Amino acid sequence: MVKLRSILTVSLFSLSSLLHAEELGKMWGTAEEEAKYYPIIDVPIPAHVPMRPGSFDFLPDGRLAVGTRRGDIYFVKGAMDAVPAPSYDLFATGQDEIFGLDWRDGALVTTQFGEVTRISDTNKDGKADRYDTLSNNWGYAEGHEFAFSSKHDPDGNVWVALGLSGSYKSHNLFRGWAVKVTPDGKMIPVCSGLRSPGGVGANAEGAMFAIESQGPWNGCCSLKHLKPGGFLGHPASYNWYPYAPGMKVPALEPQSRSRLQIEKKRIKELVPPVIRFPYIKMGRSISGFQLNQTGGKFGPFENQLFFGDYTLSLILRATTEKINGVWQGACYPFREGLSTGIMNVEFSPQGQLIAGGFTTNRQWPVRGTKPYAIQRIDWSGIVPFEVREINIREDGFMVHFTKPIDKSVAAGVGTYEVKTYTHIFQGAYGSPEVDQTDLKVLKAVPSEDGLSVRVYLDKLIEGHIHDFDFSSMKSRDGGKLLHTKAYYTVNEIPKK
Repeated sequence: MVKLRSILTVSLFSLSSLLHAEELGKMWGTAEEEAKYYPIIDVPIPAHVPMRPGSFDFLPDGRLAVGTRRGDIYFVKGAMDAVPAPSYDLFATGQDEIFGLDWRDGALVTTQFGEVTRISDTNKDGKADRYDTLSNNWGYAEGHEFAFSSKHDPDGNVWVALGLSGSYKSHNLFRGWAVKVTPDGKMIPVCSGLRSPGGVGANAEGAMFAIESQGPWNGCCSLKHLKPGGFLGHPASYNWYPYAPGMKVPALEPQSRSRLQIEKKRIKELVPPVIRFPYIKMGRSISGFQLNQTGGKFGPFENQLFFGDYTLSLILRATTEKINGVWQGACYPFREGLSTGIMNVEFSPQGQLIAGGFTTNRQWPVRGTKPYAIQRIDWSGIVPFEVREINIREDGFMVHFTKPIDKSVAAGVGTYEVKTYTHIFQGAYGSPEVDQTDLKVLKAVPSEDGLSVRVYLDKLIEGHIHDFDFSSMKSRDGGKLLHTKAYYTVNEIPKK
């Protein structure tokens, strides 16, 4: 019965993706419209290269390094050419699902299921000949126990997010935890409560985050702050606190079918998700992400986070801010129409975004049709009319745009539609959107330069996603927004 239920669930999820494909296109614009601003360029993969990209980095000489699901590392020359005709050289092999890759001090540091490994070429013949285990101080026994890692932080640490044993249990040491591995191989437990993370990275301020998949104790995909000593929501990993020196197990476990804003008041260690991505509308299986610090080479979204999505084969973006000591922020559509399930992204030195991934035989549906791909997203140099960023205020929001708005349109309260909802915080899988409200826009005041508008609301609701529809907004030259939706997660309301 359990197996049949699992098959039926996967089938329903696959059908759901197909049914929502057209709706997603209408909500996001279209891939054709997006191509004017951010064209997608295929990086060809030879038929003889068994490529299943899981992680990327750029070498000092400009070549692209690719870590694969099969445990290989390839060096790719020519991926960034205007018309790519790349060559692929196998550098290393024998690893297992490489979902973290970073060049440092003449070697590649990789993260796979069971360990963090430093791989080097000591005789300089272009092939790896030394594999040093930096840390394998966590348990590993089954295929859902993925390990994703960050680039090195300023102190040389790699942060690793460890998936649970399946969705519900933590059968092996530190499964469901985030840890960091120091340059000399010491593993330091950081926080508990993860379920199935899919990427780790820092924002512009250097705070570390992991992206989390929908599932038990997770109503939708969400970005979570890896706060030292924190508990991130899934209690299955409570059992490893005795192995974390200096950390005490939280005195309480979350109550199922509650709300996050209620439970964070009960459990002092509970860290609420920074950003919740409404299911299907803003991703379904969000994966690796990177910070855009290209100095404007990738357009008007500097210091923003860019995410892949495995199931929907698209790219999202997000902004973060700290309010009352708690991280929160907003997510925005960016680019659909990629060829396969996106596992990771990476910015090139030239300011382009590399995206790649694969499909699997594990019954996880993917919108893109290719079994694997590496693609490059370039900025054409044309600025799209977009919502650039949303910031909270004590009585509403400041909304920033990439181009000047029509101030007469922006001053009309009817230009904005704002609703809110949250999720059931529960041990069951996922959650519908619940506790819906419609907010009233009291006043809208455009800035003098037309690049922002202060939107005053009748109230803000702690713990809710604030869902914005800007369909009626116009630019100064009469243009429509490329993407009309944005979603801000309110964990805290600024103090007056």
